[in-house]
Amino acid sequence: MNHMIYADEVIRRRNEIFKTYEELNSFAEPSWKEEKTSNYIARFLQEKGLYVRTYEDHYGLIAEIPGQIADVVALRADMDALLQEVDGIEQACHSCGHDAHSTMVMHVAGILAESKIQPYRTIRFIFQPAEETAEGALQMIKDGALDKVNFLFGVHLRPWNELPIRKASPVIIHGSALTIEGQIQGVQAHAARPLEGKNPIESVSLLQQLLGNMRLQTSQNYSVVMTQLKAGGMASNVIPEIAHFTLDIRAATNELLDELKHEIASLFEHVAEIRKTPITWNSSGFAPAAKPNPQAIAILESAIIEILGKESLVDTCISKGAEDFHFYTWSLPHLQATMLGLGCDLKPGLHHPKMTFSRESLVYGTQILLYAIWQAAN
Repeated sequence: MNHMIYADEVIRRRNEIFKTYEELNSFAEPSWKEEKTSNYIARFLQEKGLYVRTYEDHYGLIAEIPGQIADVVALRADMDALLQEVDGIEQACHSCGHDAHSTMVMHVAGILAESKIQPYRTIRFIFQPAEETAEGALQMIKDGALDKVNFLFGVHLRPWNELPIRKASPVIIHGSALTIEGQIQGVQAHAARPLEGKNPIESVSLLQQLLGNMRLQTSQNYSVVMTQLKAGGMASNVIPEIAHFTLDIRAATNELLDELKHEIASLFEHVAEIRKTPITWNSSGFAPAAKPNPQAIAILESAIIEILGKESLVDTCISKGAEDFHFYTWSLPHLQATMLGLGCDLKPGLHHPKMTFSRESLVYGTQILLYAIWQAAN
């Protein structure tokens, strides 16, 4: 295959790529409810001559270009939108760029399918639901979407302050993340007689101070932030019985996250003991950290240099966020995987309801992914 012929084909489809993006953006469906998005993607792939496999329990789908051997290389895109407040109304919003990711992977699939050239290895296109809830990757693994896959590539738009426009990185170093939801049990009393009760709000205040002063012996990044707090009812003269809180926990590595979780659990026990207010809690929303793979990174690095030039290559993109793409390598240690970080002048930031980015990045992003997946397949 002449890589530049395919790169030129992406440019010829520029307006079609933009149209696909606009149509996907208009659907904006939250996790596990990506019905219109999934149907649109499936119809597009079928029109390009690809067989599409769907699932009964969710809206994820896969399509394949059969190779000469059974080994598989795969390209993954996420489909769901973020449920958030936009102009005072809670709604699904593509503020994380999943519509852009799906657009690029769709057009890579379309161009390769229409070329009628059989790759050496089978190429699989994975369209995953529920990335925002950190559940979709595990579901796709459960359903066999990663069977026989040796190489896996993903893509994510990056904010302007991580990667400038027309810069790209062959690896995004996401950290690990976890959510802890807790409940503090107090004792109700009249506000005029506070000594007769146990105020869980005061226990929350102490816990917040201790969390803020917590220090681990590491140079790696981590954070613990209380993001939700609820206590009391309508009456302002009653000490509440229960306080509910939520912690967002981030760490550079999975091991550091485990250490943080242990330290936080110790603080819960300490506060519960000295305040005599029992604390119950549970954790959810775990997302593992990235595990860089040199072989997969080398393929994407070559693609970036071929399409944008060596001056546009950024060796590593460090992100404070989390990404459920890394469940694939966490669950399947043999898998060689990496994510393309795409500089696209994204402002003001990911998950901002007014997020914007340069549409031209859809063109060179598609070119990079096309080059990389074909190189991996052959």
